[in-house]
Amino acid sequence: MVDATLTEEEVGRLDRQIRVWGFEAQQRLVLHFQRLMRNATILVVQLKGTATEVIKNIVLSGIGKLVIMDGDEVVEEDLGSGFFFRDEDVGKKRVDAAKDRIESLNPLVTVETITTFAGLEGPDFDATIQRVDLVCVTDWNREGLVRLNDACRRLGKPFYAGGTYGVLGYIFCDLLKHEYVAPNDRSVPKDAQKNIKLSATYPPLSEALRHRWTALTKRQTKEVNPAALWEYQKLHSQLPTGAADVAELQSIADAMISAADVKKQVLETAPAELIQSLSETARSEFSPVCAIVGGMLAQDILKTLGARDPPIANFFTFDGNTGAGTVCRMSMP
Repeated sequence: MVDATLTEEEVGRLDRQIRVWGFEAQQRLVLHFQRLMRNATILVVQLKGTATEVIKNIVLSGIGKLVIMDGDEVVEEDLGSGFFFRDEDVGKKRVDAAKDRIESLNPLVTVETITTFAGLEGPDFDATIQRVDLVCVTDWNREGLVRLNDACRRLGKPFYAGGTYGVLGYIFCDLLKHEYVAPNDRSVPKDAQKNIKLSATYPPLSEALRHRWTALTKRQTKEVNPAALWEYQKLHSQLPTGAADVAELQSIADAMISAADVKKQVLETAPAELIQSLSETARSEFSPVCAIVGGMLAQDILKTLGARDPPIANFFTFDGNTGAGTVCRMSMP
């Protein structure tokens, strides 16, 4: 049963909104959001730096149940970006090491762990997806993301993907046909705004990646997705390891730009400094980048569950070299 009143802390935090909308209206909005959160079950796949930030934010928001799937053990590299882990956890299963600390953030949230990736295959994965409301897969390869996204679409479940490659990061979402409520005109004062119901249709990742690059701006063309890294990962079953891989990654990126028929006045070759950065840092996780990407990913997940305001449409990339992010509609109407 959901508490029918706001706490003193919530009243203080929402003071401005209460003065604009009135206490009863704001209370109805908050209680509606709380009900949606407390009824929500979210699956997060792979507990690395990005997922750590996602989990922290969605657990603190008060979701009903969190299911975490990860078959790997804690390694020393996880200690820098995974604040659920400690030195003594090295060698333990990631989900086992993190479970108690995640539960301590919000004892009202049920935390379930799956200590193997075997559940990502065949009927077992279908069974897992069917009992959750939303799937979030982090730091995964392109082929796996496409396959998991397709499974989620077949079962009618919203899908998020995200991750970081050194100082770079991305978010992708496929929300099927998503309905939400948003103000009709944000240019007018809040007391004059009216909420209207809107909808957006999202494509799967496989279709989004076929988006015409010629329709992108120069900045979007440079930053829009980790395509070259994903192609390198497909060829070598791993990410670049350092300076020795710069030339090959540059060649892959340039070939993709050429095949996409990008106008030469927009972009003739992949920026050398970007390729250098990717080659040398892609295998590393940096806490500030994970915090930004994971925080935005969590915020968008909560926005989707709450069906208030439009989620990202539908690809976001972050460049820690510049501190800037880019959102691009990839194959969306």
